[in-house]
Amino acid sequence: MSVHPIVVYGEPVLHVKAEKVTEFDDELKQLVADMYETLDKSNGVGLAAPQIGVGKQIFVYDADDEAARVRRKGVFINPILVASKVPDGRPDPDEESEGCLSVPGLDFPLKRAHKVTITGVDENNETVSLTVEGWFARIMQHEFDHLQGLLYVDRLDKKWAKRWKRAQKAEGFNIPGNTWLPGVDPDPFGY
Repeated sequence: MSVHPIVVYGEPVLHVKAEKVTEFDDELKQLVADMYETLDKSNGVGLAAPQIGVGKQIFVYDADDEAARVRRKGVFINPILVASKVPDGRPDPDEESEGCLSVPGLDFPLKRAHKVTITGVDENNETVSLTVEGWFARIMQHEFDHLQGLLYVDRLDKKWAKRWKRAQKAEGFNIPGNTWLPGVDPDPFGY
């Protein structure tokens, strides 16, 4: 296994829809193993293939599911996500903030659906499915968005989008070629 650099907002692969996986071979299994290793070193809860520069519909996760009171670790390949309605109103900065490994060091509040069902396959082409709520549903939506060419900052409401645009300019998060290497570079979130 090896740790891959994480690409930062502005890298083209993050802003286009990822391609479906069609070959389930040893190369795919190695990529998934590398993604787990990269996620572990990053101290994150999810990692999508585009975040390591690979435009494929794959994401891994490893996080506590507080609603179900279990730890979940797994992979979704070629997923389909069905979400409940996103609640109306402004996002609560204390309860609904998100961060992203590809937007290092920043977090902004965002409304998300409370419940989702996500179905796909794993690296062995076996069907996997989850119905989750709360924080874990947020993780699934966040990672699924990466496969659609969206980052959470692309979904911010007007108030928070203005703050993001200022931070984006200040941090240079609009220029391709920026990366950070988990386990080597300083953790941008301070973990």
